[in-house]
Amino acid sequence: MRVHFIAIGGSAMHNLALALHNKGYRVSGSDDVIFEPSKSRLASKGLLPEAFGWYPEKITTALDAVILGMHAKADNPELLEAKSKNLKIYSYPEFLFEQAKTKTRVVIGGSHGKTTITSMVLHVLHYHDRDVDYMVGAQLEGFETMVKLTHDSDFMLLEGDEYLSSPIDRRPKFHLYKPNIALLSGIAWDHINVFPTYENYVEQFELFLDEITHGGAIIYNEEDPEVKRIVEESNRQIKKYPYRTPGYEVREGVTYLDTPEGAMPIEVFGKHNLNNLEGARWICQLMGVDAEDFYEAIASFKGASMRLEKLAETSVSVAYKDFAHSPSKVEATTRAVKNQFPDRELIACLELHTYSSLNPEFLSEYRGTLDAADTAVVFYSPHAVEIKKLDPISEAQISEAFQRDDLVIFTDPEKFREYIFSRDFEGKSLLLMSSGNYGGLDFDEVVEYIK
Repeated sequence: MRVHFIAIGGSAMHNLALALHNKGYRVSGSDDVIFEPSKSRLASKGLLPEAFGWYPEKITTALDAVILGMHAKADNPELLEAKSKNLKIYSYPEFLFEQAKTKTRVVIGGSHGKTTITSMVLHVLHYHDRDVDYMVGAQLEGFETMVKLTHDSDFMLLEGDEYLSSPIDRRPKFHLYKPNIALLSGIAWDHINVFPTYENYVEQFELFLDEITHGGAIIYNEEDPEVKRIVEESNRQIKKYPYRTPGYEVREGVTYLDTPEGAMPIEVFGKHNLNNLEGARWICQLMGVDAEDFYEAIASFKGASMRLEKLAETSVSVAYKDFAHSPSKVEATTRAVKNQFPDRELIACLELHTYSSLNPEFLSEYRGTLDAADTAVVFYSPHAVEIKKLDPISEAQISEAFQRDDLVIFTDPEKFREYIFSRDFEGKSLLLMSSGNYGGLDFDEVVEYIK
């Protein structure tokens, strides 16, 4: 089968391209720019385009399918050529469903925790040599790609993102997977540029429940009031399994999970991650992994890439990097680090980087999210606001939104860097939260400085 990718260089897209290449497909692609690590990974399989740009001549009737990435625009020359030739054009999630429609589809949805839960399940299955097809939103230790597709796996495990499918398909991705088994971890308003009201955002999760196959199952976090409400009000003929945070305690910087065999030390920490772990346990149970095997495997799970990822640690200090950017994630992550190291001063740094976080109308959602930190720092780039064509944001608006008189605010990347590298981190915890890099901060330098 011959498949062409329009915008092959994206994190998700290049992983799907690699997975199809590994499956034996003939893969080609285009993009106007490709960054590392996508560039090297595509080149290693002979899939890197010879030149950057869009080339309509690549679109021929010999293609069996064209896969359209979100990075492309609706007027992309290759897309227009594919339409003119009446070729089959798939969005990323549409094509994944085509690959999985004969399998048992397990979809992990929610505003937060879905990457971690999917990663936990994969870790457990991998630990016990159970092979499944999958798509996860982070690179995992021990896994070559973020996507795996085979002809013979019985299960397809999918991280269910609620963002849009493609430039010409405005449906949320997770509406397209039609799960046999689903999980809903939590609902907290996000993607304000796509879902302008909270009610509109919640509706997407109600529609997600409607897509679960008749007689299927939903595992849901009953500690989230909105999740509990929409699941229990749903008239869909599905089985409903609630879960909640298991018992645990923190002793001398180590989290111990309550299990039937007694307290077990684990690598991950924070109430939100223990809640994620319990959701993963339920998923594994429905996929045929019993509790004893689950606990044996999960003890060695260290986390997904960029999700509370430990950068450096000494006997008197520690530094973490986290992808957290939405208000609920920021609050949960900040509290988790403070609770894990209660006797250390916590310096929590947040970069406002996404459309939602830089939207003046959304800023008030961050109120109180950094309260667990002893020192709270916010970085944002006025240039990024300008590029995203949003209304300007003042430092006064930031301060008012977070409701902290002692909030430290930076708009200059170099001054933020100087702030980090002028601090004494003895007896302190550093938490860097961002889906970006603070305007060019070298995290390797941070590691060396703290060590």
